[in-house]
Amino acid sequence: MKVLFIFPYPHGTAASQRFRFEQYLSFLAGAGITYRLEPFFDDQTWKILYKPGHGPAKVRGILRGFGRRLLLLTQIHPYDFVFIHREAAPLGPPVLEWLIAKVLRKRIIFDFDDAIWLPNTSATNRIAAGLKWHRKTAGICRWSYKISAGNAYLADYAKQYHGDVTVNPTTIDTAGLHNQIKDQATGDLVIGWTGTHSTINYLDALLPVLRDLEAEHRFTFLVISDQKPAFHLNSLQFLPWNKASEREDLLRMHIGVMPLTDDPWARGKCGFKALQYMALGIPAVASPVGVNCDIIRHGENGYLCRTADEWEEVLTKLLEDAKLRTRMGKAARNTVQSRYSVQANRFTFLRFFTA
Repeated sequence: MKVLFIFPYPHGTAASQRFRFEQYLSFLAGAGITYRLEPFFDDQTWKILYKPGHGPAKVRGILRGFGRRLLLLTQIHPYDFVFIHREAAPLGPPVLEWLIAKVLRKRIIFDFDDAIWLPNTSATNRIAAGLKWHRKTAGICRWSYKISAGNAYLADYAKQYHGDVTVNPTTIDTAGLHNQIKDQATGDLVIGWTGTHSTINYLDALLPVLRDLEAEHRFTFLVISDQKPAFHLNSLQFLPWNKASEREDLLRMHIGVMPLTDDPWARGKCGFKALQYMALGIPAVASPVGVNCDIIRHGENGYLCRTADEWEEVLTKLLEDAKLRTRMGKAARNTVQSRYSVQANRFTFLRFFTA
């Protein structure tokens, strides 16, 4: 059996791809399935894609991507399945997906982990947002053979258009990558957050809480991201995200936070930040939005906080009690290992490639 993977960014670069399908590739090989990886953006374009400026170079990179996609259509015949993560191209209507499914008659496995049918405009994508054609998601769902949705909210959307939808959670490699446990009894206290420039605005609502905590407690607030935050905190430490040191950087944290606003876009998120913290034995404190309510059992393996007072109460409790952090971190890791690990979900992934 042969599978063609079509996805946006170069292999090994974007978290969505790494934790949705790339970490399962070795299991495909073990099952006798051969595969080919085809990103839309090349390495050259990826390096500048989310940086200010470079307009002409970005346009050239997008044109090169479309050129590779058109060439790929002429090479698609040998493949039994085409696994499409999010979309075949970042701009325009789903012409490529339609050609693959309806003209070339290939079985599409469509995988998505965000509410990508909704506009989500930020300062860095404002121009491109008007060309993204968000309503393509419904068409791709209709034309697919099977659908892999990151949570129940996304699955419910897909079920409007297709009968074969599987909830396939974003998972963590607890054996090969997130395979250490935080020692909660050592080091200066660190509350941490990790994410990209597109999600850092969720921290805005938490800033007053952190400023109040700074007056009573000694801690560092660590932000691991691709861009330095614009806000100021006395406790703030910024660390540029680095794939090579990702695990060690996360292990600096004693507590991990994941604030969200309760809106349709946030409900589509797959709890990845919380899962990363929890896999390393770091208690997660999150907003009770979407899949967070499935992952976290309040007071057992983490905390769900809605109001500023709840956030301050929980963070104070965790800052003051290392034994509580240790106990909760152990329960959190057990949750990830049993329900959200690569090892626990590998057969769910492999079943997509059956008739």
